[in-house]
Amino acid sequence: MVKLTVNGVEHDLDIDPSMPLLYALRNHLELNGAKYGCGLGQCGACTVIVGGKPVFSCLTPVSAVGARPVRTIEGLGTPEQPSALQKAFIDKQAAQCGYCIAGMVMRAQALLDERPGATEAEIREHMQPNLCRCGTHMRIISAIVDASQTLRKQRQAENQTARQAVAAIESGDQA
Repeated sequence: MVKLTVNGVEHDLDIDPSMPLLYALRNHLELNGAKYGCGLGQCGACTVIVGGKPVFSCLTPVSAVGARPVRTIEGLGTPEQPSALQKAFIDKQAAQCGYCIAGMVMRAQALLDERPGATEAEIREHMQPNLCRCGTHMRIISAIVDASQTLRKQRQAENQTARQAVAAIESGDQA
């Protein structure tokens, strides 16, 4: 038995520990966002987040995941309430055929989780391992930059609210 925590849900799977994570996600958990592209870790269509880092799930055996949480595109948002990054991809019409998009979003999400407000240069460097065969890289980068700016503004607003709450407590004006 292999234990995987995917999108916050723990699963006990009766699978070979050497099975690629991609197959466990798609064939056993029916999470079909990550795609099989090349099977060599050269395209990024299979990218998911494991322990906060983007990984090629086609190359990662489930035994290598261990207790680290796995996050897939299905765990980001909903059609009714997309994440900031998903909304930016929609707004910028970053998908053409859509095959690479889940991997692109997950690689970008890993960066923005670690560095909300990442610069365009940081985004370009981080996204290099993932390929879009349709050539929508410019719209993809634009969407990630927009999401990064949105997240930076949200973080600044949260920090401002926290500073105001601390100041109110320190001055005795608890609300």
